[in-house]
Amino acid sequence: RRATAGMNALFKYDPRSSVFQIQYFRTSVAYNEVVTVKTPAFAESVTEGDVRWEKAVGDTVSEDEVVCEIETDKTSVQVPSPASGVIEELLVPDGGKVEGGTPLFKLRKGGLSAAAAPPPSAAAPPPPPPPAPSAVGPIPTSMPPVPPVPAHAMDTKPVWHEILKVFTELNLNVVFFFFLIQVKMNRMRLRIAQRLKEAQNTCAMLTTFNEVDMSNVTEMRKTYKDAFLKKHNIKLGFMSAFVKAAAYALSDQPAVNAVIDDTTKEIVYRDYVDISVAVATPKGLVVPVIRNVEGMNFADIEKAINLLGEKARKNELAVEDMDGGTFTISNGGVFGSMFGTPIINPPQSAILGMHGIFDRPVAIGGKVEIRPMMYVALTYDHRLIDGREAVTFLRKIKSVVEDPRVLLIDM
Repeated sequence: RRATAGMNALFKYDPRSSVFQIQYFRTSVAYNEVVTVKTPAFAESVTEGDVRWEKAVGDTVSEDEVVCEIETDKTSVQVPSPASGVIEELLVPDGGKVEGGTPLFKLRKGGLSAAAAPPPSAAAPPPPPPPAPSAVGPIPTSMPPVPPVPAHAMDTKPVWHEILKVFTELNLNVVFFFFLIQVKMNRMRLRIAQRLKEAQNTCAMLTTFNEVDMSNVTEMRKTYKDAFLKKHNIKLGFMSAFVKAAAYALSDQPAVNAVIDDTTKEIVYRDYVDISVAVATPKGLVVPVIRNVEGMNFADIEKAINLLGEKARKNELAVEDMDGGTFTISNGGVFGSMFGTPIINPPQSAILGMHGIFDRPVAIGGKVEIRPMMYVALTYDHRLIDGREAVTFLRKIKSVVEDPRVLLIDM
């Protein structure tokens, strides 16, 4: 008795005729089961998303392989295959909107696609007839040598460059055509645009500036970076100094950590510090949150930043990673920015903008010295925060970063 895919065969032997008799009968097999995969449940603040298919009908997928990605206002949700099999049908078009529980696609478990299925057995083709004798000489049995590729064939100049060269040699006029490429804005970019415009329309935004001498923190980082890396298995950067300084300044100036509830017309003060750190991704700017920073040290902050940054690069940030936040830090210095005014991240009331570190001449003790300097900017909602609180907050940031010992003596 021998089992085949979806069909069984029973062999019987007849001694009178020396012939095997084969009787076939069908059986149901589990791996041909067709299942419908639905959209996973979204976070509470997300209602719908757009589908972007990674696989097509007839594609073979393995268990946990990503079939599609659902892009929401805040993040992207990957939908894996629940089992190995073949995509039978896509129930939503590419770019279509879905909600939690919407049927996405049908999967035939354990099946094989047409391309992967073994070809039916067939009789071997007859051997080709012997070649007829030729009067022009023997037929070569090997491929002729490939001629060397000329150097100009490897030129990477675009085609239009060669066309322009021909037109120039013929003294012909050249007319240039410019093409516009229109790309649909993804949901994350649309949501970012909406929130930034809401911030401009709602907040009375004002920005104050200061500069920070980075000499001490640079020297501290240079001195302890190797020991820090050895102990904590992570590099010591500048962000931890600013995040810790922001937490210290927010505790000193609680109005900067507060928010206006426009519904009840009340000011909501927080006794905790959750700092959002702006991270640039190919799909747009995301702001994952480092929670309870007031109780963290430099190593804790660096580990949290590294973890969130890694999740952002892998597109694995969940909505929970970005919900909340009482204050935001945006570091344009990583791109070489010298100066800029950040926009408040609603519903927060303030945002700190960091910039690049550049050597500049500054007056130190009546003398001009070259120091590594950084401009910092605080944009705040003037409906809630007055200039005194804003300037005091930024000066507190400056004092802590320039001399981290301030944290130890609580100055």
